[in-house]
Amino acid sequence: MVRNRLMNRLTYLGWAFGVLLAARGAWAAEDGKAALAAMAAEGQKLFTSESFGGSGTCETCHLEGGRAPGKLPDGRPIPSLIGAAAHFPRYAPRRGQVVTLTTQIANCIKGALHGTPPAYDSREMTALETYLASLAKGTVMGSQFGP
Repeated sequence: MVRNRLMNRLTYLGWAFGVLLAARGAWAAEDGKAALAAMAAEGQKLFTSESFGGSGTCETCHLEGGRAPGKLPDGRPIPSLIGAAAHFPRYAPRRGQVVTLTTQIANCIKGALHGTPPAYDSREMTALETYLASLAKGTVMGSQFGP
């Protein structure tokens, strides 16, 4: 009898602990979504307002926060950035190398804005990457690797 009560209590405690862990997981998922949304918002602010010591902002070339087609400084048209993050890493034939989203962002800041890109592991770079990834929500990743 005592053993049964003990087993019932242990079973209940195990169940309660499992419920708490599941709830913690749900809270963590919500916290994660909130953290990503905040980081994307920070990236959007950088995208639309920061020159990184150069001339203009990312919107100088990538119009409407990257949501509309834009133009390079030489006037050549470029597509919107909707879905662009899903196509990295990719091979850049002109450079003869694989380019990541981080290196592409840095190259844009250096080349088009004539600015100094944030460090690869900085909060600013993470924010820019997160913002661009948010523009790719729903885009199929990996198409650059072929069928």
